[in-house]
Amino acid sequence: MIVVGDEVRAAISAKKAVVALESTIFSSLGLPTPANSEALARCTKAVREAGAVPALTAVVDGVIWAGVPDELVQRVLGASVKLAARDLGVASAQRLPVGVTTVGASLAIADKVGIEVFATGGIGGVHRGSEITGDISADLDAIARHGVTVVSAGAKAFLDLPRTLEYLETRSVPVIGWRTDHFPAFYTQSSGLEIPHRVDDARSAARVHVARRELGQGGVLLAVPIPSIAELDAQRVADAIEEGLNQVDLRQLSGPQVTPVILAEIEKATGGDSVDANLALAENNAGVAAQIALEIAQL
Repeated sequence: MIVVGDEVRAAISAKKAVVALESTIFSSLGLPTPANSEALARCTKAVREAGAVPALTAVVDGVIWAGVPDELVQRVLGASVKLAARDLGVASAQRLPVGVTTVGASLAIADKVGIEVFATGGIGGVHRGSEITGDISADLDAIARHGVTVVSAGAKAFLDLPRTLEYLETRSVPVIGWRTDHFPAFYTQSSGLEIPHRVDDARSAARVHVARRELGQGGVLLAVPIPSIAELDAQRVADAIEEGLNQVDLRQLSGPQVTPVILAEIEKATGGDSVDANLALAENNAGVAAQIALEIAQL
């Protein structure tokens, strides 16, 4: 069952702005301790300062939460189980002690309870070598299925970004640049890949969301570049990704085992700067999402 936290329920009932947040990034599965706790504090603060209500999603003692209560947050930060959308029903039925939500799981929860904007760091996508492995994140289909605007710094930088964009096009998901004409590459402002749509303010993004909603269509991906001050050197990131992919091949890893290895290589190669970059982009995305949620509420 889904339980909506008191503050979030009141905001939804009053048709006020709410921003859903995944919880994987705020656990040790997403960021090392204590950066994960800092990320949550900075993201929720950004949402509140913009005038919206944050709704952290997670599963605790079998309860699927949209708006985790303060007294349960520490358990979420320490979680070691990650839940995709497919896992939510099982986790609830089996009374899982604690599990953190992916982008796809968070979107399923948000859509079910009526939250129209979601903020994250970066979405999953089409993995390199997917023509052999078939490894495509369920995040992409979730964005297509659920009528939620997803605010992210593009997709994870180690993915196959051209194929990710192609897959989104196939699933009729509009990719819209936030004050940019190029798809961000998570740690860097641009991947060099052009995207077909652009908005320069929150009202314009809100209008797209409302138009899609009125047409009965699915979600929107709003691609927000990392703040320039936090951007990493593209070549250092590329070299670290290649080393991470080599480690994945040598260790014959696949599926969810891949991401932590590559992220560890990037953190090592950047001397920890990648963690700071992740914090900055997540906070920035949360603030942008809150602005859009406010405009949607007014529309």
